[in-house]
Amino acid sequence: MPARSRRHGKARREATAEVALIVGGGPGISASCARLFADEGIRVAVAARTPDKSALLKLEQDHDVRRYGCDASDPDAVASLFEAVASDLGDPNFVVHNIDGRMADIFRKGIHQADRELVRQVLHNSAYSAFLVGQEASRRMLTAAKPEDGGHRGTILFTNASGALKGFARSGAFAMACHAKAGLAQSMARELGPKGIHVAHVPIDAAIGWTQDDGSRWHRMAGTTVDDNMADPDRIADLYLQLHRQHRSTWAFEVVLRPWVETW
Repeated sequence: MPARSRRHGKARREATAEVALIVGGGPGISASCARLFADEGIRVAVAARTPDKSALLKLEQDHDVRRYGCDASDPDAVASLFEAVASDLGDPNFVVHNIDGRMADIFRKGIHQADRELVRQVLHNSAYSAFLVGQEASRRMLTAAKPEDGGHRGTILFTNASGALKGFARSGAFAMACHAKAGLAQSMARELGPKGIHVAHVPIDAAIGWTQDDGSRWHRMAGTTVDDNMADPDRIADLYLQLHRQHRSTWAFEVVLRPWVETW
């Protein structure tokens, strides 16, 4: 696809009141979403436990993205985040929860080997943080004045993994967290859809290869991409924006993404 024009993005930015909040910031999906949304004229905020990451600093410099520090598993921190974003940019009407809670020390551990405290942390960082973000996002969307253009109050998207669809052996903690997040999303979609809030769940069944400084796409465990064998975060961002802009007569709830060569 051709490079997006920043001049076009700035022109669009002046004509929109849309505000996007991406919770969970890094160089992959979150950075791709932030760039695309900003270039489409949406005011963008990204929250991360470590907001001074180089990828987020670059987003601020190149795309006017606001950075915020937040532990999304802390109720007070999440409430303060939404309050700060509302004060700086306006209440977000497009919220992406992009945290899966995974950590290296819990992977590939049998049920008798898994550390109980790490299991609790995975659930807390993933499903519980998704609940906190979804709760605060929907509360603000519901209290905002109902728009006249179709009654769409806002969009809440939950990024998830293939663990939402199948529990792999030696992956009990992660499977629990992914299933919990999927159940939360489904419940919220049924409750909030009739009230004008589009809730969507996006399990990604793939390694995500994000673009490096040399132009290659790479994943820390799967290596360098070959022939589109990994998910491209720029294309994931395209889908997220499409979901946000769907007409309410055809709102999608669950979209499973995987590369064309993925075995499933």
